[in-house]
Amino acid sequence: MINMDGFRRRFGLSMAGKSPWGPGSGSVNGSGSNGGGADGGDNSPDGEGGGSDGGPRNPWLPPKGSSGSSEEPRRSAKIEDIFRNRGPEGPRRGGGPGSGGPGFRLPERPGGKSWFPLAIGVILLVWLAISSIHQLSPREKGVVTWMGGKYSTTLDPGLHFTLPFPLQQVEVENVSQIRSESIPEGAQEKLILTGDQNLVDLSYLIRWNIKDLVQYKFQLADPEDTLTEVAEFAMRASVAEQELDSVLSGAGRAEIEQRVRSRMQGILDAYGSGIAVQGIEIEKTDPPERVIEAFKDVSAAQQDAETDVNRARAYAQQVAARSQGDAASFDKIYEEYRLAPEVTRRRLYYETMESVLSQTDKTVVETDGVTPYLPLPEVRRRSEAARTGTEGAQ
Repeated sequence: MINMDGFRRRFGLSMAGKSPWGPGSGSVNGSGSNGGGADGGDNSPDGEGGGSDGGPRNPWLPPKGSSGSSEEPRRSAKIEDIFRNRGPEGPRRGGGPGSGGPGFRLPERPGGKSWFPLAIGVILLVWLAISSIHQLSPREKGVVTWMGGKYSTTLDPGLHFTLPFPLQQVEVENVSQIRSESIPEGAQEKLILTGDQNLVDLSYLIRWNIKDLVQYKFQLADPEDTLTEVAEFAMRASVAEQELDSVLSGAGRAEIEQRVRSRMQGILDAYGSGIAVQGIEIEKTDPPERVIEAFKDVSAAQQDAETDVNRARAYAQQVAARSQGDAASFDKIYEEYRLAPEVTRRRLYYETMESVLSQTDKTVVETDGVTPYLPLPEVRRRSEAARTGTEGAQ
């Protein structure tokens, strides 16, 4: 429960014509319906308000005992009067020139005029200079629009003047800057179908710049989104014309990039986009992540098969070359045989026996009526073995 005794007491005093701050604040000489004796309080004009009733002191009166308190006028109870008479150096008396404000004022111009109109004029001049003067670099162009976005004119590199904002606005763009768009963004997967019904994860980079600033600003709602959508269409159409091996090996990349650039430029020109495609660069061509291990196995098997086929082709070429050489040699021998059959027959016999007997360890010596066998290779081996044993013993 809230203690209401103090409130009731002050309300009763106010109804009886007494001030809660004591008789000095509202009563005349402490008179009233209850203004006698101890309840009357102090009747002095300085109004300390601390009578026998023990009430608080009136804060709007100067403190009792202060110097000159009997001569000082009563303070006003209005908050406006309190701050009107208070400056940075304390309360002011006498109503002088500085007694009507907070104590801070701008210095006056000669003749007593205000600085406010001059400050407004300087701000307007600065605003006109900023919004009306435009300096464009050699790589930039600007588009001037009226209030509301209606096209007005195009600004070339150099110094130009327009109406101030908001009557006219200028949008400046670097038309020579080569910009780039990466598809897809980040490490996302972009699956594209090839001509042999396979999927490839392909990422590529588009390099472009602005060739017509007016078309770029006013023809399309979002030129960059249109650029990416057209690039995706052109890339899918070009990859669909190639087989998977051609796309992955890089043999068909240059052709794909050229076709994508041509398709994109034709579509963007038909849209009136004001964009020039400078180039397409394929950055990655990989199989889908879910089948990459199986694809590696297939690629390894294909490489092994190609290696075996190449080895077989090389052997076939060697056999064919040897056969052609033997045939050419036989033709030459036949020509000689036709010229001298006996000599050629004997020479062929000797060459054949030499090639056959050179692989054996037997030596044949012809004599009259006897054909002795001399084991010359065996004698040679025994002599060499004996010589080696002698050297080892020494």
